Amino acid sequence: MKSRYFPLLAIAVGLTSTASSAGPGASAWSPPERQAIAAWPARKAGKPDPAIERRIAAIVAGMTLEQKVGQITQAEIRSITPAEVSQYYIGTILNGGGAWPEMNKHASVTDWTRLADAYAKAALASDMKVKVPLIWGIDAVHGNNNVYGATLYPHNIGLGAAHEPALVERIGWATAKAVRATGIGWAFAPTVAVVRNQRWGRTYESYSSDPVQAAANGAALIHGLQGTLTGDGDVLASVKHFAGDGGTWRGIDQGENRSSAANYARIDGAGYYAALDAKVQTVMISYNSWTMTGPIAHEFGKMHGNRALVTGVLKDKLRFDGLVVSDWNAIEQVSGCTTDHCPVAINAGVDVFMVPEKWKSFIANTLADVREGRVTEARIDDAVKRILRVKFRQGLFERPIAAGKFTGDAAALIDRPLAQEAVRKSAVLLKNDGALPLKAGSRILVVGAAADSFPAQAGGWSLTWQGDGTDNGDYPIGETLLGGLRRAYGDAAVTFSPDGNGLDPGKFDAVIAVLAEKPHAEMKGDVRWPEPLAQSRQYPEQAALVDRVSGKGVPVVTVLYSGRTTYATDLINHSDAFVAAFLPGTEAGALADLFGGTARRDFSARLSFAWPATACPSGGEPADETLFARGFGLSYARPAKTGRLAERAIPATCP
Repeated sequence: MKSRYFPLLAIAVGLTSTASSAGPGASAWSPPERQAIAAWPARKAGKPDPAIERRIAAIVAGMTLEQKVGQITQAEIRSITPAEVSQYYIGTILNGGGAWPEMNKHASVTDWTRLADAYAKAALASDMKVKVPLIWGIDAVHGNNNVYGATLYPHNIGLGAAHEPALVERIGWATAKAVRATGIGWAFAPTVAVVRNQRWGRTYESYSSDPVQAAANGAALIHGLQGTLTGDGDVLASVKHFAGDGGTWRGIDQGENRSSAANYARIDGAGYYAALDAKVQTVMISYNSWTMTGPIAHEFGKMHGNRALVTGVLKDKLRFDGLVVSDWNAIEQVSGCTTDHCPVAINAGVDVFMVPEKWKSFIANTLADVREGRVTEARIDDAVKRILRVKFRQGLFERPIAAGKFTGDAAALIDRPLAQEAVRKSAVLLKNDGALPLKAGSRILVVGAAADSFPAQAGGWSLTWQGDGTDNGDYPIGETLLGGLRRAYGDAAVTFSPDGNGLDPGKFDAVIAVLAEKPHAEMKGDVRWPEPLAQSRQYPEQAALVDRVSGKGVPVVTVLYSGRTTYATDLINHSDAFVAAFLPGTEAGALADLFGGTARRDFSARLSFAWPATACPSGGEPADETLFARGFGLSYARPAKTGRLAERAIPATCP
């Protein structure tokens, strides 16, 4: 591992102490705001390029207010035409999960680049004195995952289990190439959330419950995505979500983070120090709110309206000089705001406003806010300067994205060997009481529909937002676990039954049961209290499947696809080996290489989150609620017999 990651240990240590100053403009803050800001150690400011700063100042001086407000407005491709980009001076666009050119889920690379080129040319066809190029953002969170035929890598929870930031950096580089292939230059990644409650539906977007590991992997992905910023395969990264999305009470999506100022900075802030040191150019604000606990308790409300954190900490204390972007329609959650009107968020320090549908009324309302004094033009100027600074650093004024050598190259979407390596390095062996490796010539019964399901192995943010509404036909390149087993052992040796009915397990040498959560993303993926967090409770038919094949004198190997660690002690006890595969992406077949055969590889992954011993975890991974601690993982080289584990009853509801 290169030394670039070692300073993260110092970051974690440094965050345990508070700074002596509340930062620039301290007198303007209230006592709770001063305490919140003081908890974050200051960063040294980078040195801006004087030549770029002079060009930025000249451009802004020659812009009309309408042109400036257009630059801070981000519309979604389903609601804006190229002609409107030119007419309204739009600075950035995006496509959400499940949005494709002409709403064709199977849109080709040519379809993507044709649309990107139309938007790019429209931005340069406006009547501005200096033509300002457009940037297009996309949620490329585990590969260029919105695009048909792209390789999808394991989600972050699995990559965290690999404990190899250099691997994450290579995935970042491969993802950047795939994004550039479609003519796009901005990836909304990485997430550096430090999750404390696995009920959160976005848990799989977090690398680890350890702030140091989350920070190290986030920085690695940024290095891979951004490169030098101006290379053919480089894209802008966006570290997210600032700040505290992984620490909400009971893991409620877009909920309330309740923590002291010191813990908030130490835990939720760790990833941002690393990201800024990695020269990330954009930061996305979080939906969550923050309530500061301690001697000076204070409800700060939603982050998009939190000036103390967005300006006082991120921009002033941490010296971030790139652009700050809002999340999808998130401004409407700020008190007193609507989807298309939020002067509070502008004044808080947000620079780019993701207002996907109501962008025209947002422009009109913002123009009125400036003219009527609710927002100063100086604040708008600051936002525009930051946007231009990022565009200059990306080299867009000299060389458009379309000029890159990967633009339009469908082959750049795919890196199967890298994805296969990542799959093998991210699967954690939790139990192996003699079932693995499988002997040569074994006759294998595979049960569970997930064994031959790309949607199950890919999870959320896979072609669609939630990862649902898809089938195997939507994944033309890749391999399911069933496919990998047939490749490794031969078709004749592998029998597949989705439900395990009508077959005698005793006629086989081993049974592999593949279980899975339903694909999910934010909101829909939450397991809300008091619902037990248990695989058997959420998917009783899968528990029945394991019961059906176990205890028949044949070893049972259970593989679980999940976006979180979850209570599964009953399933583990009914299995002779148990593999937490998390969400491996399009190359789940590489798991077969860990099970045996002539090309057998050893397990190396270790948990990046604790595995719960209870279906009602309180959050924070206390020892008395932990079955396997963070860092646990078996291998053939370090075997251990698990035996029967103590089971806790799964209640109807958690107390």
